[in-house]
Amino acid sequence: MSVRVVARIRPLLEKEQDRDIIVRADRAEEGKPLTIVKIPSPKNGAEEFSFAFNGVYDQPTSQEELFSAEVAPHIKALFQGLDLTIFAYGVTGTGKTHTMRGGLKLAERGVIPRLLSNVFRRGKKIAKDTNGETTVTVALSYYEIYNDKVFDLLEPPENRTPSGLPLREKDGKTFVVGLSERSCEDLKDFERIYIESNTNRITAATKLNAHSSRSHAILRVKVTQTTGDTVRESTASAIDLAGSEDNRRTDNGKERLVESAAINKSLFVLSQCIDAISRGDKRIPYRESKMTRILSLGQNNGITIMILNLAPMRSYHLDTLSSLNVSSRAKRIEVREIENELVYKQVPRTSSTIGGAAVRQPLRPLANAHNITTGAALAAKALEKAEKPDKPVKMFSVYTDKAKPVAASLRPTVTAPVTSQARQPTTHKRPSDLPEILSSRPSKLARPTQQTLRPPQPSTQISISAEQIEAMVEKKVAEILASRAVAASLESAPVEPQPAAVPLQTHVSEEVQRRLEALERRIDTDGRNDDSRSEGLRHLLQARQAKERGDDETALRFYEQALPYFPGQAKLLGKIDRLRAKLASGSGSAGDSGYASGIIDAEDGGRERRRARVARRGDEAEDAEYHEGTEADVEDDACEHKARAKAKKQKTAASSKAKMPEDDGPASPRAQQLLDIINSRDLALIRGLHGFGAKKAQDLIDHLNLKGGEEGEGVVASLGQLRMLPGMGSRTVERAYEGLA
Repeated sequence: MSVRVVARIRPLLEKEQDRDIIVRADRAEEGKPLTIVKIPSPKNGAEEFSFAFNGVYDQPTSQEELFSAEVAPHIKALFQGLDLTIFAYGVTGTGKTHTMRGGLKLAERGVIPRLLSNVFRRGKKIAKDTNGETTVTVALSYYEIYNDKVFDLLEPPENRTPSGLPLREKDGKTFVVGLSERSCEDLKDFERIYIESNTNRITAATKLNAHSSRSHAILRVKVTQTTGDTVRESTASAIDLAGSEDNRRTDNGKERLVESAAINKSLFVLSQCIDAISRGDKRIPYRESKMTRILSLGQNNGITIMILNLAPMRSYHLDTLSSLNVSSRAKRIEVREIENELVYKQVPRTSSTIGGAAVRQPLRPLANAHNITTGAALAAKALEKAEKPDKPVKMFSVYTDKAKPVAASLRPTVTAPVTSQARQPTTHKRPSDLPEILSSRPSKLARPTQQTLRPPQPSTQISISAEQIEAMVEKKVAEILASRAVAASLESAPVEPQPAAVPLQTHVSEEVQRRLEALERRIDTDGRNDDSRSEGLRHLLQARQAKERGDDETALRFYEQALPYFPGQAKLLGKIDRLRAKLASGSGSAGDSGYASGIIDAEDGGRERRRARVARRGDEAEDAEYHEGTEADVEDDACEHKARAKAKKQKTAASSKAKMPEDDGPASPRAQQLLDIINSRDLALIRGLHGFGAKKAQDLIDHLNLKGGEEGEGVVASLGQLRMLPGMGSRTVERAYEGLA
C-alpha cells in the first residue's frame, strides 16, 4: 500500500481577500469527491497546473469531516497490530498545528485529541466484548526536534541537556534513548498531560504567523492489548512538522534565522528522501536529519497518512507549488502493512525449597583434567627448582604449533562425592579436551607434566656426519657431469667453443680501464684548475682594493701576480701597462684633474667632481673583466651601466638647474618667454606648458584677471613672483621653464 496523501486548503484569515485566491479544488468527474488541486503557473497565468491526490478538502471542511474521512477508518487496524503514522506537511502559516492539535472548543479539536478519544472508546468496547479477558492500556511519549536536537516535552525545560537525547536503532525501528513514557487512563488524563506538554514546546511570532512552531513535535501513542498470556503492541504516531520559511518574507531575527535554517534543512532532507524513494535509488538519505531518521518514510510498516496543508493566497504561490510537487511524489512511496507479532508472557521461575531454605547444588567435577594441578606435579616442579636454583622464573610459556600426544588413560581424574542431587559429568565441549586423534586444533592451555606423559622411547632417527654429506654431494655432482657429457657426445653437430669470447672480455676490460684512467686524470686536472683559478681571483680582488685606496704600486704587484693564472688576457695586460706608464710618468692624477677642470663650471664644481669620481669608478670596474663569459663580467657591466646612467642623470639635472636665472636678477630670454606666455592669459598657450593642465591654467588666468581688476595691474614681472602665485611653486615653474628648452 502506498502512502495516502490528502490536501487541505485552509480558509481565509481576517485580512485576506477573495480576489487573491489562486488555489482551488476540483473533481476528476462530476459526482465524484474532490481529488485535484489546481494552481496557475507563476510564469504564465493562462496556464494551469493540476495535482491529483487521494483526497482534497476545500475551505469549508470541518475538523470532524477530515478526521472521519481519513483517520477514523484506520483505528480498527491499529488494534489489529498495525502501526499508524499521521503527519502534517506544508509551508508556515497554512494551518498544520490547527489540523493536528486544533482549538479548545469541542468542534475545533484536531486529529490528535480525536485519535485518543477513539482509542479510549474502542479500548473500552474491546474490554466489554471480551468480558474483561482483554485489557487495553495506553502510554504516551511526547518530544520535539528543535535545531536538529531531540528534547522530551513531558519533562520541564530546565531538565534538558544541551545536546538533547540520542537516537538508536533496534529491530529496524528508530527510538529515542531516555525518553519518558506516561500511562494514560482516560481522555481527561490525556488532556491534562497534553496541554501541560504543549507549554514546553518552543513557539515564536513571525511576520507570517503569530504562533509559529519552531520545532517538529511527535506524539507517540502506544496501545497494549493483554489477553491471558499474549501481549500485542501497536503504535500511533502523530507528527506536527514545522513549516518551511522564506526569510525574505518572515523578517526573522538572529535566533529565528537559526531555527529557520534547521527547519528548512530537515524539510529539504525529507524532500530528498521522497525523491530518492520515488526514483528507486539504493541509498536513501535518512540519516542526514533526525526528523527523517525518526519518520523513516517508506521503511516503516503499517499505514501512513500525509496531510498537505495549503494556503490559497497568491502571496504563497511559489511555496505552495513546491509543496504540491513534493507531495505528489510522496504518493508513489510504498509501505508494507505488517501486523506486529504477538508476544507471549514468560511464567516466572519458581525455586525449589526444602524446609523453607534453598538447597544449593553441589559443585560439578572439572571436565578439563589437564587443568588440574596434582600433588605429584607440584613435587616435580619443586624438585626441578631445587636442582636449578639459578634458573630465572618464567614469566610466560611458549608452545610449538604441534601438540604433543597425550594418553587419555594416564590423565589424572578427580572424583566428586556422591550425593543424591549430583549431576552426571557432561560430554566434553571444547575440542582441546578430546584426544589428539579427534582434534587437530592445538591447545594453548597448560600442558600436562612429565609424570602424566608416556615414557620416552628410544629415538630411531639416523644421524649423518659431515663427511657423508660431502661424499653424497660429490657423487651427485659427478652424476650430473656424466649425464651432460653423454648428452654432448650424442649430439650430431656439437657446437665448437668460441675462443674469441675471452679476448673480447679482456678487450672490454681494457677499454673500461682506459676510460676510468682518463676520467681520473680529468678530475685531477679540473681540481687543480679550480684551485689555481680561485688563487688568481684572490689576487685580482686584492688589486682592485688597492686601486680603490689609490695605492697603484700595490695594485700593479697584485695584477702581475694574477697574470700567470690568466695567461693571454688582453684586458689584464692592458691594466698592467697603464699602471706601469702611470707610475713611470707620475702624472696620472694630474691628467685626470686637468681633464676634469676643463669641463667643470665654477658654479657646479662639486657636482662635476662627483661625476668624475663616478666615471673613474666606472673605469676601475673594468678591472673585474678578467675572463670573458664569467658571472663577474655581467655584474661589473651592470654596475658600470647604472653608475653611468646615474651620473648622466645628475649631470642633466645639474645643468638644467644651473641655467635657471636668479629671482632678483635680469630675466633670461627663456624666462622672458615664459613670463610672456603667462601674461598673455591665453588658455591654449598656458596649457601647452609642461606641468600645466586645463584646471591649473584656468585657475591661473582667473587669479590674474581678479588681481588685475583689484589693483589695476595683473602682470607677472619675474619668476619669483610667478612662484608666489596660488597653485604655483618652484617645481611647477622649473618644469615649465625646462619645457621651453
